[in-house]
Amino acid sequence: MKHKEVRLLAIALVVTIFALGGCDSSPSDKDADEMVLRHALFTKLKGLDPGNMRDFYSVTVASQICETLYQYHFLKRPYEIIPLLAKEMPEISDDFLTYTIKIKKGVYFQDDKCFPGGRGRELKAEDFIFAIKRIADIKYLSQNWSMFDGKIVGLDEFREYTKSCEKPEDVDYSRKVEGLTAGDDYTLVIKLKKPWPQLVSTALADIATAPIAKEAVYSYGKDIVSHPVGTGPFMLKEWRRGSYVELVRNPKFRGEPYPSQGGPGDAEAGYLDDAGKIMPFADRVIWTIIEEYQPAWLLFLQGKIDNSPIPKDNYNEAITETRDLTPAMKQRNIRLKKFTDPSTFWLGFNMLDPVLGENKPLRRAISYAIDREKFIEIFFNGRHLVAHGFVAPLMDSYNPNIKEKGYARYDPVKARELLKEAEQIHGGKLPELKMAMPGTNSFNRQLGQFLKRYITAIGLDVEVEYMDWPTYMEKVNSRSVQMFSSGARASIPDAEDFMGMFYSKYWAPGSNRFNYRNPEFDKLYEKIEVMFDSPRRKELYRKMELIALEDCPAAFLNHRVVFALHHDWYKNYKPHAFAYGMSKYRRIDMKKRAEYKELLKKIK
Repeated sequence: MKHKEVRLLAIALVVTIFALGGCDSSPSDKDADEMVLRHALFTKLKGLDPGNMRDFYSVTVASQICETLYQYHFLKRPYEIIPLLAKEMPEISDDFLTYTIKIKKGVYFQDDKCFPGGRGRELKAEDFIFAIKRIADIKYLSQNWSMFDGKIVGLDEFREYTKSCEKPEDVDYSRKVEGLTAGDDYTLVIKLKKPWPQLVSTALADIATAPIAKEAVYSYGKDIVSHPVGTGPFMLKEWRRGSYVELVRNPKFRGEPYPSQGGPGDAEAGYLDDAGKIMPFADRVIWTIIEEYQPAWLLFLQGKIDNSPIPKDNYNEAITETRDLTPAMKQRNIRLKKFTDPSTFWLGFNMLDPVLGENKPLRRAISYAIDREKFIEIFFNGRHLVAHGFVAPLMDSYNPNIKEKGYARYDPVKARELLKEAEQIHGGKLPELKMAMPGTNSFNRQLGQFLKRYITAIGLDVEVEYMDWPTYMEKVNSRSVQMFSSGARASIPDAEDFMGMFYSKYWAPGSNRFNYRNPEFDKLYEKIEVMFDSPRRKELYRKMELIALEDCPAAFLNHRVVFALHHDWYKNYKPHAFAYGMSKYRRIDMKKRAEYKELLKKIK
């Protein structure tokens, strides 16, 4: 979202968060004693350079390789920010403008040929400064600039300076920025122009600021997207585009103890069985790219994937009417995890489009034309929640009375009335509209046809354009789509993420991919972004949501409720709403995995 989007993620509508897993049908296990996490990834990756990624899929993989100053505690609820590469929580000045952060000693980048002798060097405070300056560099064209725009002393001036450089290699990263300094090799000092209460959770726990070795950036150039060199528990071994991604344990990793404290019930659920043990547990992590759900589902049942979402066509095979596991799933010792995800999905409108942008009746007509209840019933087996607004129910500022406003109602009669008004504004019959759909698999095609059917039913012509994820993201970020199916998952437990999606300074390639502008909304956003959590701040959130909903930059559709399955050998699989680097916690019970083959023989 704002920034994190992903983090708002624009996350594709059809992919569930637990599609993190994958199968290892491509690289085979060379050693049966190796502990391998095997997952399916339902789309192609765009790249693995943390400074310029916002999409869920790239972050999912890259967060196993690169680390941030802070992270969310794996087990504690409510969610708690804790140090990762930082030694401790930051020291904050009385005026909330200066953050002093101590960096852990003894942290090393993975070995790579970009270093002298191929040996990774120690992490220093300057590496974080380099990462943030790189985002500010206009030549880098980072999607994450909106995160820092107008916030750090001297950083905007550094960005202006980079505009004067003729070529990317001409940018001098040693140029001083007053608000980014290293007190010594292990002390990072950040000076802000104004209070930024979400600095730690929004920026310093976000993969965008994860240090990537400057030696790798200079050595690999544009190909750094395929050669991430981080400090994390895993490192990239092989990435065959369109086929699979394979990570291996980083032998240079310092080791991190599994949490010894958790939330209520965690001990009973087995989440503390590994307390104090050094992570990571796995030797390898493999994501196989499988763009159709059915093949992935079959591989899961065969025991070749550790965890899986439930395809809509297999829902009754897995879940009973009481929303429990079926006997067939229990016989396989499969486990079910259910939770509400802090996500919202939509059919978005490009407000810069000459047809849609100046025609609110047209946008409203499209919104009223869509039967969200039917949409959720057909594509998600009735599991998801209707999105009456864009703030997800998991947020404490969620408005429980938002439904009464009627923004998400299905009203084809009203839609046709609005369409007549829209034609008057346009000056005649409206042209064919184009809808960008991420993914070319059967699910996405069915989804595209569903939306098209409802929109054409009120008298509009629509062409659905299906494209792979990298192409889709490129078009959305370049503001060249008209309508687009997308969504976002909160990156922090605060609704500011959702609000950032509508702030005019965050136009695409920032998190405001609707390219929406409303002066009143902007004024309120600039007010809440310097406010600490309070009842008044929540009131303003709700007011801002209504402002944006009234302007209708999107037809908001659903909030996701996740039904995720995993084999009983896949340990430490506790759902987490705001973290991505989860592979280090996962462990495989090798005996149970081996026994599954014999179990399958009995089932057959």
